[in-house]
Amino acid sequence: MKAWIILHWRQACGLLALLLTVAVAGRCWLFMQHLKAPLLLRNSYVLTVENGSNFTRILRQLQRDAVIDNDDLLYYVRYNHLGSHIKAGEYELVAGMTALGLVQLLQEGRVIEYQVRIGEGWKLHEAIQALHAHPAVKPTLDADDALALQNAFGMEHYPEGMVFPETYQFERNTTDLEILQRARSLMDRILQAAWAERDAGLPYQSPYEVMIMASIIEKETGLTAEQPQISGVFIRRLQQHMKLQTDPTVIYGIGAAFDGNLTRLHLQIDTPYNTYTREGLPPTPIAIPSRNAIFASVHPAQGTALYFVAKGDGSHYFSATLAEHNAAVRQYQSSKKP
Repeated sequence: MKAWIILHWRQACGLLALLLTVAVAGRCWLFMQHLKAPLLLRNSYVLTVENGSNFTRILRQLQRDAVIDNDDLLYYVRYNHLGSHIKAGEYELVAGMTALGLVQLLQEGRVIEYQVRIGEGWKLHEAIQALHAHPAVKPTLDADDALALQNAFGMEHYPEGMVFPETYQFERNTTDLEILQRARSLMDRILQAAWAERDAGLPYQSPYEVMIMASIIEKETGLTAEQPQISGVFIRRLQQHMKLQTDPTVIYGIGAAFDGNLTRLHLQIDTPYNTYTREGLPPTPIAIPSRNAIFASVHPAQGTALYFVAKGDGSHYFSATLAEHNAAVRQYQSSKKP
C-alpha cells in the first residue's frame, strides 16, 4: 500500500512538472510572439525621447499612447540588462515594426534626420534664412548682425562665402550655427585641397583670395563649362594690372539698396567692391562658390582673352582686344533691344 502511494505521488509530481513545463513553454512562446508581433500602429508614429530617458519611461509612454498593450517588452529589456539611457531625439516607428525592432532602433540611436540645402551663389544671410525656414533647425544667429556673425565664425571680417554649398543632414534642434560650422569645415577642406593643387604662377597670396575669385566666377556665369574661361580672363587682367570690371562685385557693394538695375552711376560710385574704380580683388568673397568655381579659380583656361560679354542665352563671347570686345558689345546688346 505504501509503495502504491509513493508510486502515485511520483506520477502526480511528474505530471505536475510536465504541466508546469508546458505552461512555462507556452508562456515563453507567447512572450516571444508578443515581441515579434507588429506594434499597434496603423500609421507612422514619432517617438520623442528626452535627455536622460530610459527604456522604462519610454515604454510606459508607448503604453499610454496605445502603441504597445503589455509589459512583455519591459520584462525583456530588464532581463537582458539593456542600456538605461537612450540617445535623445526623434524616432520614427512605422506600421509593421515589431517590439524587437523598436528596441534595436533605440539601442542604435537611429533618430530621424532632416535635410536642408545651402545653395551655390547664395549670400551668407540667404543661407541663414534658409536654415531658419526649416522647422527642425534651432535658430541662434541673427542674419543681419554682421559683428555677431564674425564672432561666431571667429573671423576678423564678415564671413561671406565661407560655407560649402551642399545638402546637410541633421537632427531636430540642431542649431543654425552647428550646421554652418559643418559647412565651413567642409569648405576649408575643399579650399585647402584646391590650394595645394593650384596651377603655377597664379596671382594669389592665400587660399582666401582663391575663395574671393571663385565667388566672382560663380556670380558671373551659370555655365560650369565657361567657368575656367572666366577665370582665365580675370587672372590675366590681374597679372596685367588691369581692373577686373565685374558687375557682380559692384552690385554686392551696393547691398540692399540695389534695385536690380545697374547704372553707369553705380559703376562710378567708389566702394571696396567696385572693381571699376579699384584694382585687384575685392576684400571678401561676394557669394558662396561651388566646387567647380573653386576648381576653375586655380585651374584657369589658357588663352589671350581679356574681355567677355553676355550673349543673351546664358553664355558669353570672349575677346582678346578691346576693339573686338566693343564690336561684340554692340552686336549682343543691340540684339537685346526690341
